[in-house]
Amino acid sequence: MGLDIAHIRKDFPILRQQVYNKPLIYLDNGATTHKPQVVIDTEREIQEKQNSSIHRGIHYLSEQMTNRYEAARETVRAFINAASVQEIIFTSGATGSINAVAFSFGEKYVGEGDEILISEMEHHSNIVPWQMLCERKKARLKVIPFDEKGELRVEQLDTLLSEKTRIVALTHASNSLGSINPVQEVIRRAHEREIPVLLDGAQMVQHGKVDVRELDCDFYVFSSHKIFGPTGSGVLYGKEALLEDLPPYQGGGDMVDQVTFEKTTYNTLPFKFEAGTMHFTGAIGLAAALEYIRSVGIEEIGRYEQELIRYTRAKLEGIEQLRIYGESENRISVFSFLLDNIHPYDAGMILDKMGIAVRTGTHCTQPVMDHFGISGTIRASMVFYNTMEEIDMLADGIRRTIEMLS
Repeated sequence: MGLDIAHIRKDFPILRQQVYNKPLIYLDNGATTHKPQVVIDTEREIQEKQNSSIHRGIHYLSEQMTNRYEAARETVRAFINAASVQEIIFTSGATGSINAVAFSFGEKYVGEGDEILISEMEHHSNIVPWQMLCERKKARLKVIPFDEKGELRVEQLDTLLSEKTRIVALTHASNSLGSINPVQEVIRRAHEREIPVLLDGAQMVQHGKVDVRELDCDFYVFSSHKIFGPTGSGVLYGKEALLEDLPPYQGGGDMVDQVTFEKTTYNTLPFKFEAGTMHFTGAIGLAAALEYIRSVGIEEIGRYEQELIRYTRAKLEGIEQLRIYGESENRISVFSFLLDNIHPYDAGMILDKMGIAVRTGTHCTQPVMDHFGISGTIRASMVFYNTMEEIDMLADGIRRTIEMLS
């Protein structure tokens, strides 16, 4: 039995509105996803009835909020099948999580002449923190290339991995090419050399089941706002032994055990990496989003989105003047494309006037654009509340745009 998409759409109030007197067709989910009513209600309930700082108070509201915050950690643990809640760190998002690992792991394990391995298709947030680390430590950044289909050239790992490689940081799925990377093969090869692997799951965790123990990754990061939760919140998963071994990224309240002017000792996991007053409403809102996804069924979501992918590909490939960038068969519901002799910004503005929200630009993957010798693309990114009818309207809108601007 398939998903009842019409019923699901009713859970997302923002989808009911019109823009420019036309029904909103929201195809910018790679940038941020919308919130179901249950997440909106959860955030409102906290502000109206329970708001209080976590962990430090003995009064009723603080204890209620602390319990909900730690229950949210268990919800995240179960969603990605981590072994323990000690392995779940709440952060400001995937970017914050990557920066935390780049700093903490880098301080402990990276020195002059060492190497960090990433891929050519990374989001800037999985490039720049490692560049900063390399500059700080006089290390070297190495890059796994991808081919013209947008598929990672894993055969080059044998030469790219070396005794100097300290960590591999790789996107699970590309936000601009749509490619799902063969991460388990990369992890296997890296672990043969005892090299840890960080996966950026910001574009994957909302599209299908993620089991960090099955993947055997050492770190996994994702953002709340890309999986139907609040902005400003996210997750860093790390294997407990690794997290125990790493120094904290930031100092402040709650991440300490004892503080004197002579010496400070640190709190236990996971609190060692959660300095200051955390975005507890965001963490609880994220948990509400994950519970919503669980109620719908992540496997069912994945199956429906594969149908949506096949339908979208057929529609776009039927437009003669359109070229898709990223042609991997193993993909998420993200399509980047250009129209002959039409600037993506111009096309995006015309589509917007039709009520169709797409993303234009480099999508924070400028090296991907450099690979193809282009300045940017138009990107349509879908999730399970999008419909085949919306894809029909996208295709019709593209054809009208071509007629207007060619």
